[in-house]
Amino acid sequence: YSLRQRRDVRDHSLSKSYHISIIFPVPWGLQAGTTQLLCTGPVLLSVQKRTDKHEWITTENGTGTVGISSSAQEALGNVIYCSLALESAKAASELYSPLSGEATEINEALAENPGLVNKPCYEYGWLIKRTLSNPSELDELVSKEAYEKYIKSIEE
Repeated sequence: YSLRQRRDVRDHSLSKSYHISIIFPVPWGLQAGTTQLLCTGPVLLSVQKRTDKHEWITTENGTGTVGISSSAQEALGNVIYCSLALESAKAASELYSPLSGEATEINEALAENPGLVNKPCYEYGWLIKRTLSNPSELDELVSKEAYEKYIKSIEE
């Protein structure tokens, strides 16, 4: 198999951009020469939804991981304290659970380093994991694209 990776990377110290492409071989079910982006993180291999209260949730195997959207992060600014309520230099914000279920894990790393909320949120800045007692509630949430349209509509 030949595999090339494509990724846009900005090197701020050298002010250069690097481009890497991923090309899948035919056994991935694609036509020869087809280019497809691949991200192997758990987020892209699962369902991802948003709420109008600026939370995101990814689900995999009956477990939901919840965090706050990048729009909420921008509105809050740098997070300086994190428990199940978030405090930033600008405001304090409560986390609303987008789905019912039992909490199974809290991102304890945020207690010592609350700024992780402002990092790539799907990897480091997630807040809580929970089992989903009613997965059909996912149908009431919106896609990333619909959420982005909603954000644009309230910004206008």
